[in-house]
Amino acid sequence: MTIAVLGAIPLQTAIAQNQAPGKERQLDPQTPMDPMPGLGVDWPDMDKADGAPLEGDADVEGGDEGSKEQPDVVEEDTAPPVDYTAELKYRVVLKGLDEVGNDQFQKRFDDLSVLREGEGDKSNIAQINRRAKEDIELLQRILRAKGYYDARVVSEIIPASQDRRIQVVLDVDPGQRYTLDEVKLPGLEQATENRDALYKSFPVKAGDPIDADNIVAARLELATALGENGYPFAKVEEPVVRIDREDRAGDITMPVDPAGFRRFGQIEVPPGDIFKARHVQRIARFRPGDPYRTSEVTDLRRALIATGLISSVTMTPKDAGDGETVDLAVDLERAPPRTVAGQIGYGTGEGIRAEASWQHRNFFPPEGSMTFRGVAGTQEQSVAAIFRRNNFRKRDQVLNAQISASNLDRDAYDAKTFLISGSLERQTNLIFQRKWTWSVGAELLASDERDSSGPLAMPRRRTFFIGALPLSLSYDGSDDLLDPARGFRLGMRVSPELSFQSGTFGYVRAQLDGSAYQTVSDRAVLAGRVRLGTIVGAKRDQIAPSRRFYAGGGGSVRGYGYQDIGPRDINDDPIGGRSLAEFSLEARIRFGNFGVVPFVDAGNISTGQLPDFGDLQFGAGIGVRYYSSFGPIRIDVGTPLNPQEGDPKIAVYVSLGQAF
Repeated sequence: MTIAVLGAIPLQTAIAQNQAPGKERQLDPQTPMDPMPGLGVDWPDMDKADGAPLEGDADVEGGDEGSKEQPDVVEEDTAPPVDYTAELKYRVVLKGLDEVGNDQFQKRFDDLSVLREGEGDKSNIAQINRRAKEDIELLQRILRAKGYYDARVVSEIIPASQDRRIQVVLDVDPGQRYTLDEVKLPGLEQATENRDALYKSFPVKAGDPIDADNIVAARLELATALGENGYPFAKVEEPVVRIDREDRAGDITMPVDPAGFRRFGQIEVPPGDIFKARHVQRIARFRPGDPYRTSEVTDLRRALIATGLISSVTMTPKDAGDGETVDLAVDLERAPPRTVAGQIGYGTGEGIRAEASWQHRNFFPPEGSMTFRGVAGTQEQSVAAIFRRNNFRKRDQVLNAQISASNLDRDAYDAKTFLISGSLERQTNLIFQRKWTWSVGAELLASDERDSSGPLAMPRRRTFFIGALPLSLSYDGSDDLLDPARGFRLGMRVSPELSFQSGTFGYVRAQLDGSAYQTVSDRAVLAGRVRLGTIVGAKRDQIAPSRRFYAGGGGSVRGYGYQDIGPRDINDDPIGGRSLAEFSLEARIRFGNFGVVPFVDAGNISTGQLPDFGDLQFGAGIGVRYYSSFGPIRIDVGTPLNPQEGDPKIAVYVSLGQAF
């Protein structure tokens, strides 16, 4: 190791060395100054003309012997003058970073560089030099953070090229990268539980290159591991790295205080808060006595926000005082409980449909919501009252009850229906997108319906009383609830039903849905959908028209009117069927907040109980998407490729969310 020591002689000492000892010199301001020592050159005669010629026989020292005449010599500076005030554009060139080979290094420099910030703007040489000096210091700091403590950076300015931009070259010699000789985590040995897992959670080891990013990330991983393994009060101090330049190595020391292993105790909620501690404990995934885990506290916070009744949550671990458990103090800030909503849509064959609703999300505490909804449209009018209790007896379990009255005026049928239904389901939402969801329910309905019968399609009106037990099971393997880009979804619905009309008979309605999504580029997603359905146990004419299968429309086969695909009577009205087959394929191409979606759909309705794939009707078209903060808004325009008589040439659909 080389140590250099630099010193200086005091000014007072230097003056004293030029004076006689014991004698102080007196200065008279009127006394002339002494001659300058060692300078014997006379002052020039200012009256003499400049450049007096030498005599012809005068000797010139250093000249060629015998030369009597000397040629005239004209010295000219051929270098172009530097105009430090001229403003030019420049480009920045980095050299020597091949050994570093890190995209993150380059990005960090680009984000912080003052040269990059001014690149493309006109600047003078003084400004460029100042920026280059700052960027040299920046590069050295970044290189040291990556373990290159001997790095050298020099700058060079290359004159303007044909595009009139000068080049500012920063040439880097990173030198040898330093490595870690020793990694110390003093205090971690005091962890009484899961000690090995905690040591493994700190991935930086001896022999690794010194990298500040890796060390900071490793510190965070260790702190997270402590919280996940029962140490809610653990502290991880700032790491200290000591560098040995002779060995080109370093040591890292990071003190850790585990502060004792803990298990969950009680949940504490202030009196009078929106939820009681018992309900919060029902929502939590942990139980008293479970080892403390930070992720379960975070999960509880998100679940409370998902209720829609909480705007913010503060959770504070509190030592219970026994040295073994930790209580969780929960402070809830209420959100507005009421919501007024409305939406409007349009579809060819469906006409205009407007919906409005009023909701109180805590009408029956805790989490018992009440919603009143009304629909007004060209083909549909309805009113409904809906009760919904979230987290009913269990996390993510929902109890539903509904009573409604509706009037539908379709091409296929007219129906005036009164419905009472209830169900129990496992929910999914935008905050917690569940893989598996299910529902079990019961329905009772009375419906007065009009359709046509016989070869002459004579109108008839019948009243149906129907009881149903709908069951559903779904799997969602997609990456987004409203706008999936990869993965797949599967759903099955089975509904055994009893009909009381001209006697009692039973049948089963079953439907299978599947969709898949694949990202093919940064901007494009390929999406496909299949739907199959069947009704077993009754003839088509026995089944209420509102319970049959239909196809066509924005959520079915685009390009056709709503429910217009399939068999028709002599009045050209659809009559529905006992089986269903639908297929869709579309490419979702996005450009910023907008997108285009070319699509092809196909489908068919059959009067038999098995789908008929031999007589499919096809539709194709293109859609436009606007990707808002709450989901994509879609407008699709389709046309039938093999239409039946009476089908429209163009069909338009407007709604929120993707088609599937």
